[in-house]
Amino acid sequence: MKLVRTGRERGIATVRMDSQTNRNSLSARLVAELRETLARYGEDDTVRAVVLTHTGNTFCAGADLGAPPDPGAFVALMREIVTLPKPVVARVDGHVRAGGLGLLAACDISAAGPASTFALTESRLGLAPAVISLPLLPRTDPRAAARYYLTGERFDATEAARISLITLAAEDVDKALVPVLDGLRRASPQGLAASKELVTATVRESFDQYAEDLIARSAALFASAEAREGMTAFHERRDPAWVL
Repeated sequence: MKLVRTGRERGIATVRMDSQTNRNSLSARLVAELRETLARYGEDDTVRAVVLTHTGNTFCAGADLGAPPDPGAFVALMREIVTLPKPVVARVDGHVRAGGLGLLAACDISAAGPASTFALTESRLGLAPAVISLPLLPRTDPRAAARYYLTGERFDATEAARISLITLAAEDVDKALVPVLDGLRRASPQGLAASKELVTATVRESFDQYAEDLIARSAALFASAEAREGMTAFHERRDPAWVL
């Protein structure tokens, strides 16, 4: 069974993560399916833009700790979103954790509904938001990034919009996206591709300069004894040994 479901309406392709058994966690398989699907739509002249969304009450719970994807593969997926010659719009009405924020930050436009919550939980597991920093740090308020990177606190859609993690928070996320999608339908394919190159320039530079180092850093953290304790504690639903 595929973990990604697709559809389209008037030139807008929908890519829906459907791995509810693990709350749309980023397994190697889900990452591969997402990248292949996005690449296909990037080459499809009948598609003007892509909406990335989810089934269930979780947009993405971060890395699948039982079978995490290779950091390089996840970086390739985020880069695919950033460099796709079509706008990618995130539609969120559920929880977003850790690596899921990387997917969100890679998107060009994002809207989140009232059921949405966000947290960078890596530091509580002996990890760090390493590779997801590539799209996150260029787009998010730096003081807010420092707070949420370090504390792992949960925050809502209003706060996510305030710190520029998302474009807008709305009571009705689908209604809020109507004018956005209408605007994309009215834009020319060449105009969209050229405009996206301009607004993603800083993010693309981040990938070019730091991806290799952050991939290595992520792999080292995942292999560490502290991270093993953090992930074991998570699965056993207990505090890790370092909690005071």
